Amino acid sequence: MTPPRRQRRSPGPDLPAPSAAPAPSAAPAPSGAPAEKGERQNPERLFVIGGEGGGERADIDLVTLIVARADPPVSATPEQAALLRLCAAPLSTAELSAYLSLPFSVVTVLLTDLLARELVQARAPIVRQKVADRNLLEAVMHGLQKL
Repeated sequence: MTPPRRQRRSPGPDLPAPSAAPAPSAAPAPSGAPAEKGERQNPERLFVIGGEGGGERADIDLVTLIVARADPPVSATPEQAALLRLCAAPLSTAELSAYLSLPFSVVTVLLTDLLARELVQARAPIVRQKVADRNLLEAVMHGLQKL
């Protein structure tokens, strides 16, 4: 016995009737074409983007700041070139993942390759002090008193 086929429904007024099944004659979009609304990309494409990725990964987390050190070389893949262009100013890996619409794991593989080729620099985020500097607080207090 096979399980029943479930259809994903999206909220909104354009819900299909429950008895309507997708047309079997509809061909899937080619892998290079953009996905229609509600469709997901082919998971094989992520493997192609990330490459083998079987080696060591850099110690990168979601808040690691990435800064480009050079322009994209001619040999860079389109995704690597996009990463290098986005990283002209420091961006976190979470932002890069969102801007490129790629999973964090794929961005980590791409960044590991760029770090090995010394095209980008990774640095920990700047952490603010828990207690403010006493000199700064006194300067602010004196400034307010002069008002």
